[in-house]
Amino acid sequence: MTKILMIEDDPEFAELLTEYLAQFDMQVTNFEDPFLGLSAGVYNYDLMILDLTLPGMDGLEVCEEAARKYDIPIIISSARSDINDKLASFELGADDYLPKPYDPKELHARILSLLRRRTRGDSAPQAPKSDFETKGETIYFKGEALQLTPAEFEILSQLVHSQGIAISREQLINASTVMSDSSQKSLDVIISKIRAKLGDPKRIQAVRGIGYKLV
Repeated sequence: MTKILMIEDDPEFAELLTEYLAQFDMQVTNFEDPFLGLSAGVYNYDLMILDLTLPGMDGLEVCEEAARKYDIPIIISSARSDINDKLASFELGADDYLPKPYDPKELHARILSLLRRRTRGDSAPQAPKSDFETKGETIYFKGEALQLTPAEFEILSQLVHSQGIAISREQLINASTVMSDSSQKSLDVIISKIRAKLGDPKRIQAVRGIGYKLV
């Protein structure tokens, strides 16, 4: 059975889609409140259908948070016809955009297409999804923004960019605009502070004779 998470504040429309998809062994769970939808164990579902006009939280915000935190296909189902909304949806992580009104048959076809692509992708070896993500001047760890000093940001950025590869102390120092060439001890202090902010000291390993590695 395919489990679908829907966030849609029109109960009649949600019921229509739920009943239609049920005949194809697709179980839809709908939440009218986006906050409840995001806290409903998104990782337990195979796909998300998301409206954009929602109470208390714009659908684009929901899309961004879901795409950042969870590995789940997202179909936008919206009456908003502005091309900017459509472009923003794809930029924020949506996989498809279906403007209302539409025939439920088309939704079903698009769900099948996304799930087929997901199945093909899963059949090939893939690198594990990183817990780290950099956006602008902010680094996210497991979906949470880290509060870093400029020096901490520069060092962690280098480690994230080369995750799994040991980087020498000299490389880390030279890549920083804040530290000086004589900052070997300062580097150790910064690494220690980053480890504390991650709450997982083992994520940054010291590599004897070389420097540090993010794992």
